[in-house]
Amino acid sequence: MGETWRDVFGHEEPYPDQADGIETAIEAADKGGFAVIEGACGTGKTMLALTAGIDRVRDPDSPFERVAVLTSVKQQLRQFEADVRTINDALPADWRPVSALTLVGKADVCPYSRERVAGVDDSTVYDRCEGLRERTRNLTGSDGQTTAAALVDDARRAQTGVLDTGSGSTATALETAGEPTPYPPDTAEYGDTEYCPFYARFLDDLPEDGDPVEAVPFDFADRGLLDTDDLVALSAGHGTCPHSILGALLPHVEVTIGNYYHAFDPRTVGSFTGALLDESTFVICDEAHMLEPRVRDLVSDGVGDATLRDAEAELTRVIQPVEFDDSGSGAAQRDADLVRGELEETDVSLAELKATRSFVRDLREELDRQVSAHLDRERPGWRASMRDLDDDEIPLRDPERPGPDALTEWADGAYGDDVWVRAEAVGAVVARVLNELEEADRERAAPTVGRVLGAWYRADHTRFFRSVDLSRTWNEAEPGDSWRRAYNARLSLHNCVPGDAIADRLDDFGGGVLMSATLEPLDVFRTVTGLDRLADDGRPVVERTYGLDFPRENRESFAVDAPAYTYENRGTVGDDTETRRVYVDAVAEVAGRGGNVLVGMPNYAEAEWMAGRLDDRLDSPVLLDESSDDGATEDLKADFFAGEGKTLVTSLRGTLTEGVDYRGDRLHAAVVCGVPLVDTTRPRTRAVVTAYDRAFGGDGDGRDGFETALTVPAVRKARQAVGRVIRGPEERGVRVFVDERYARDRWNGVRDYMPAWEQAEFQPVSPDMLSLGLDRFEATRE
Repeated sequence: MGETWRDVFGHEEPYPDQADGIETAIEAADKGGFAVIEGACGTGKTMLALTAGIDRVRDPDSPFERVAVLTSVKQQLRQFEADVRTINDALPADWRPVSALTLVGKADVCPYSRERVAGVDDSTVYDRCEGLRERTRNLTGSDGQTTAAALVDDARRAQTGVLDTGSGSTATALETAGEPTPYPPDTAEYGDTEYCPFYARFLDDLPEDGDPVEAVPFDFADRGLLDTDDLVALSAGHGTCPHSILGALLPHVEVTIGNYYHAFDPRTVGSFTGALLDESTFVICDEAHMLEPRVRDLVSDGVGDATLRDAEAELTRVIQPVEFDDSGSGAAQRDADLVRGELEETDVSLAELKATRSFVRDLREELDRQVSAHLDRERPGWRASMRDLDDDEIPLRDPERPGPDALTEWADGAYGDDVWVRAEAVGAVVARVLNELEEADRERAAPTVGRVLGAWYRADHTRFFRSVDLSRTWNEAEPGDSWRRAYNARLSLHNCVPGDAIADRLDDFGGGVLMSATLEPLDVFRTVTGLDRLADDGRPVVERTYGLDFPRENRESFAVDAPAYTYENRGTVGDDTETRRVYVDAVAEVAGRGGNVLVGMPNYAEAEWMAGRLDDRLDSPVLLDESSDDGATEDLKADFFAGEGKTLVTSLRGTLTEGVDYRGDRLHAAVVCGVPLVDTTRPRTRAVVTAYDRAFGGDGDGRDGFETALTVPAVRKARQAVGRVIRGPEERGVRVFVDERYARDRWNGVRDYMPAWEQAEFQPVSPDMLSLGLDRFEATRE
């Protein structure tokens, strides 16, 4: 194989493992397969994957036309953008730049949402956009009142003051992304109908039978990376819709950078990113250790109690004009005629509408009964102390005994199959009718309810788990003795085993790379993500594991043989147990030597406890990360990075232990306490373990469900945290696991889940010998 990829590679010379990974990925993709790469932090995986993908796209003999990057961490989106720029800066002089863009949501690109005008903001942009688009299309349809060009002209004249604005003054232009647009700072109107002039311009520019990319009003091929502000400025400045332009560009740029949901969320794929999913796309799944849990969430489904209530009201709104049509004239007659006309064009009958409404109403009553019975059983007297209720989860079947759930059995007995089967079609018709009857810009509830009921009916009872999830809220409008005053309830359909969904989606692509710093054990990763199934179907899957190539003398790694940090050993938060004292001593030993130290605990409650103990022991500042919004997390990081050394204590299941750049002098040590298993008492967790046991346990030779579903992902979380320390060849630091399970080969040990190179580096040490090991490492620096 030649090395044409070196013309794409953005740096002077790759690391040896980087070069091997690029050639492995190219070879696998050429055979329609996937390279699975674990590379330690600092391996250069981002550049590796982009180089392989772009090389295939630029090869005229290759079937690949584009690269689709998928990641779960916003920090990594920025890294891919930076590496695309690096590649373009280093390309041969006679090469055109690699075209690329980052996929973002409507709120990020809609001019009205960005500027908070016309009643559009982050919370309303989706409903407002769909409503404005629908009305714009209706005005310019085959039997519409005008043309898209005329709508655009009207909006332009309103901006320049040619039209009387009613105030006697000239309207000003809406500005966004530093550019003026051709329209006023509000939506436009044609008669009494509100519409979006940006979307009207896009419709006017669309060719009748051509590619939507012909509606893009600027040259994008030679611009390199088109960031969000550039996209908005170029689109809105020309008067066209930035989000529509984003969709038109998708199949035509060489690199798209997005989130997992751009490929794995069925609704996003159906409405926006479907053009990326074909055999001419080279896919890069970054942070692939998160692929399984993130896709599990995306391919699960559910519907809230309030949505059921709204769907019942929508069904009534559609039924009533026909059911009470005795006026013979006026608005009521028009509504009745509209409903009858819509029903005649579909195979949905009035009787089905009524049956579905009865079903939804009775379903809410059954939900009420289930929740009340659960609270009476688990929290007697709950009505007198509603403000003390916590989030809760009600299993609708035994999590460890797959079989029909209580709600399905109730529905089957009361209604049979017909309502389940037809619910999705009924919901779609209700939405279509209401969009004709009303002009309100809002998402309709009936289609969501119909979709979930259909999925609930079709999904099996082994790989899927059904529950009622209760989230704390407070609603004074609900009766004082109703749980609805204290809770939002959601009927949840959990996909416990998402491997088939992952494999089906990966199979849509022509090939690519799945990579992370923590994929081992690779046999588990291949199994749970469905890659083994693809390999059985003839699509090659090639594995590579790369360790740290940086100087060994710059780092020290310890696995402290402390008692396992389990509830049985440590007790509850606040207990003064011997185990807890050992862990505080170990962390204080590392943190007391100066520099920035990251401490990862199994959960936020344990993190708060540890931070309090360290505050009493250390002379340097101790920062506590609590579950919070992005803004608070960014402020905390800035505080940690600024000034003298500090200790930052966080949960290993939070956002600060993976995907955050601690490059340079930002981090000197990381300490992981315990193995961060999720709550194993939750019904949903037990259902996942049972489903994994049945799916992957086999005849006893395979790994059991607890190991595959819980232990392996927990160790990956821990490895992500210690991987923050060494990011480059000049960096020095200490990495510490505290827990005998990392130190010993025993029945509940986890050393086998680490790659061989990492096991060799993390040598076991007793708690009383940790200080000596740290002294020796410091002596080498001196």
